[in-house]
Amino acid sequence: MPWIEICATDDIDEEDVIRFEHNDSLYAVYRGPQDDYFCTDGLCTHEDVSLADGLVMDYIIECPKHNGQFDYRTGAAVRAPACRNLRTYKVRVEAGNVLVELP
Repeated sequence: MPWIEICATDDIDEEDVIRFEHNDSLYAVYRGPQDDYFCTDGLCTHEDVSLADGLVMDYIIECPKHNGQFDYRTGAAVRAPACRNLRTYKVRVEAGNVLVELP
């Protein structure tokens, strides 16, 4: 699977999320509170709303529509109405850039 360069590390604020599209799919990339980076599918599993418009708190992303929550490190749905987990993708930082391994 190819590694795709998404952005510079400084393009994502601490405890924030950005969206990106690749091959007609939407993804979300997060910067955690310890300058760690993660990637999940970009749409809430409850109603297909962009998670990049949600609120990031610690390692949780909250969907902006119905406040379902996910642990973006694992993709686990942790608060209803979200009940299906998000897919997660490997992330690495190289030369100040965030790269994601995508199928």
